[in-house]
This record gives sequence, C-alpha cells and structure tokens, in this order.
Amino acid sequence: MCDADDYEVKETASGALVSFAVADMTCSHCVGTVRAAVERALPGTPVEVNLAAHRVTVAGDAATAAAAIRAAGYTPELVDA
Repeated sequence: MCDADDYEVKETASGALVSFAVADMTCSHCVGTVRAAVERALPGTPVEVNLAAHRVTVAGDAATAAAAIRAAGYTPELVDA
C-alpha cells in the first residue's frame, strides 16, 4: 500500500466537517485524484485524505464533495467525522 499525505483539517466558516469512507481509494495516485477532485469542486476548502483509513474529510457541502469523489471514479460513503 502507498503512503498517503495526511493533513489536519479544522472546522472552518465554510461549514462543518464531513467525512467519507472511500474503500476503493487504494494508493497515493488515488489520494491525489480524490484530493484534486474535491479541491476543484470546493475551492479553498481544506481537505484531509487518509489512505490508511480510506477516509476523506472536508469542511464544506457534503453533497458537492460526494459528487466530486464519485465523478473522480470512487465510491464515497458518508460517515461520522
């Protein structure tokens, strides 16, 4: 398994933290693809991608983030942050 870059995300004015389990995110390329998709959909919003936990956490609109992850070819499942 590839190593992922993990970044701390704090709740911001843009919204509460939402987390997704993304079981089909399996390597560092996946991490980059998912991060880029969410950052394009929610510009300026902090995004944390944890490959080992298969989790994506974002401060922002859950529906927009989930749609971006799906459009990138992955399967997000909303979980408690």
